[in-house]
Amino acid sequence: MTTSDIEQQVNFLINTRPGKELLEHHYEDVAYEVAPNIFRSSGSTAAYMIVHEAGRIIVNTGMGYEAVHHKAVFDAICAGPTTHILTTQAHVDHVGGVGLFRDPETVYIAQANNPACQRDDARIANLRYQTAQIWFDVSGAAAQRIAQKHPGVPMRQDKPTPDVLFEDRYEFSVGNLQVHLIAATGETIDSMIVFLPQSQTAIISNLLGPLFPHFPNLNTLRGDRYRFVEPYLETVQKLRDLQVHVIIPGRHLPIQGAELIDACLARLHGAVDYVHRETLAGMNAGIDVHTLMNDIVLPPELRVGQGYGKVAWGVRTIWETYMGWFHLQSSTELYAAQPIEAMGELVQLIGVDVACDRAESLVATGQPVLAVHIAEAILCVEPNHERAAAVMVAAHQVLLAQGGDVSFWESGWLRHQIVKWSR
Repeated sequence: MTTSDIEQQVNFLINTRPGKELLEHHYEDVAYEVAPNIFRSSGSTAAYMIVHEAGRIIVNTGMGYEAVHHKAVFDAICAGPTTHILTTQAHVDHVGGVGLFRDPETVYIAQANNPACQRDDARIANLRYQTAQIWFDVSGAAAQRIAQKHPGVPMRQDKPTPDVLFEDRYEFSVGNLQVHLIAATGETIDSMIVFLPQSQTAIISNLLGPLFPHFPNLNTLRGDRYRFVEPYLETVQKLRDLQVHVIIPGRHLPIQGAELIDACLARLHGAVDYVHRETLAGMNAGIDVHTLMNDIVLPPELRVGQGYGKVAWGVRTIWETYMGWFHLQSSTELYAAQPIEAMGELVQLIGVDVACDRAESLVATGQPVLAVHIAEAILCVEPNHERAAAVMVAAHQVLLAQGGDVSFWESGWLRHQIVKWSR
């Protein structure tokens, strides 16, 4: 197969793994075999079961309520014993069901930073719950459906303590299976690669994000610690060095073929490295962050998906990672007064109706972001202003139409704002 053919396959993967589909979670009635003796149960993030001669290994367990579903479909294929539980990162949608899957002899293994990551999540648990409502089902509808199918099964969200913690690498054998666990840094500092050397298979889940090959989310809109570029690039290189034949992500089907996987990883490495270098060059040239967000785009040969993370957001995160929150543009950045308060003063000076006329004109001429700024200022002055609320709806609809429907995070936020301001 030629290099051109491989690159076309990379483009096909990018095109057929859209971000906005992540807004919907599907729970299939059966677990599907996605690679020899590896079964997937879908949810917010897929859980996996590896069947071996002595029982099974569970890789990621879902939220507490999801684990009930995962266990049922896995038990139908192999009821255990569960010799090991592995979580590829400590986010709640990976560790929540550990307690339900644990047998008396189960060994739960995680990377050494797992407890610290769980503590991070716990510190802002209330805020996370509030922001999660924008993108995720927190109404309990999915939990209720699962509970009705499995009455009496506990649905507790676990905060598990690993039995074994490792720093860099941990290897074990069970039944006829060899397992290598390799520490990595991706969405969290406790991420790990589950590598099965006999088949050259790597279960990476959301290590590089749930969409592969897509630009990483260096900072999530829902709120999280910044994710750094250099460790991400090191992780991509670790995967390349493994010469993986099958890679299994958190969403969508596995990708097979060493050449194709390496081409995807090379594209990701090149794209992130390019954005990093261009951002630093712009910073050293004295270019402000907003200009860099607008100007830095990937060259065609480094095109990756932007259904989860976006290049512009990556630019801003990189800039602030090096420079912090002070953008050196205005003294107002140093103080608590918000820009919208000053804009509200101007709206009162020129008149709310005049300001709203201008906002409507900006929407009509394809400048929705400026329209949002003005409409928000009007609503700061008059919270029940119907025309300004209508501008907010129209402007966000235009943003969706202008490409905002590609990214999971952006699409979810824009749709949330449309519902909020629809009256």
